Amino acid sequence: MHIRYAPMLRKLAPHGHLPQEATEVKLDTARFSGHETFTLRYGWLTKAVHLIRENPQGFGDDDAMVKLGVGKNMVRSIKHWAMATRVLEEDSEIKDNRGRFLRVSDFGEAVFGDSGFDPYLENQSTLWLLHFCLASRLTSPTTWYWAFNVFPRTEFTANQLMAELRRATSESDTVKVAENTIRRDVNCFIRTYASSQHLRMSAVEDTLDCPLAELRLIHEIDESGLLAFNRSDHLTLPTWVFAFALADYWDRFPAEVATLGFREIAYEPGSPGRVFKLTESAVSKHLHALEKITNKAWSFDSTAGISQVYRHRPVRPMEFLNGKHTLTLG
Repeated sequence: MHIRYAPMLRKLAPHGHLPQEATEVKLDTARFSGHETFTLRYGWLTKAVHLIRENPQGFGDDDAMVKLGVGKNMVRSIKHWAMATRVLEEDSEIKDNRGRFLRVSDFGEAVFGDSGFDPYLENQSTLWLLHFCLASRLTSPTTWYWAFNVFPRTEFTANQLMAELRRATSESDTVKVAENTIRRDVNCFIRTYASSQHLRMSAVEDTLDCPLAELRLIHEIDESGLLAFNRSDHLTLPTWVFAFALADYWDRFPAEVATLGFREIAYEPGSPGRVFKLTESAVSKHLHALEKITNKAWSFDSTAGISQVYRHRPVRPMEFLNGKHTLTLG
């Protein structure tokens, strides 16, 4: 997916709330399908890693259903989620690949590989990592990126989110998507983050909660179907995961950009504060801890009313996953 946006003048909202957005956003292409209406499930990403390590074309094999132990639609869904969370990637070394040959990404190996730190998805830190990978980039599934980075509402219904996405697609010169496709995608999005026991929309065949529901990023307010993003301190989010997200976000800027302002980190589309739905106090807490966990590669300073993170040497996102160099991840 490619989204073009032009940031305009913004007005800072009260502490803990989204700022008033004045951002022009236009869809060039979009991704509203691939999950086959199934949310991500425990064990799927590990299965995907093992399948592709054995055979880069494993998802296309006739025996993929047998190896994965699921039906045909779920095979496609597992592939979708493994790609969307960046656990798998296209093999860029193969010319004109077009998704035929896949490989396990460095991120996928670090988490779900034979020596991965959480192959069975037992650590909530991994859920925060997967959420960020799923919702933080323009190439993310459209509803996920749009809901966390563009959608202006804090409280909303499924119909309101669908209406916003229909509006965006109707204004696009290139994206034409059926209303039912958007509806299914929005319903899958909500079931990704809200516990199925509280949702009337949950289908019989998909009553198992998605692991990401543990993050409590979305909750149902009442029986009318009103939902809300949970903007809070999110105490289960460790600073090293926040730092991974910040490094990933910083990589999208030109290499010479050596400082990032507090507002960018807290509110800009794709930023840790925006994607993790953090309060300003939580963002500040994580930023103050950066100097220690990066061994002074980054530092945060707030003087004369200007709060910024300074990059004294580059730090790659993967360094926060494998403890390379001098990072302190304790």
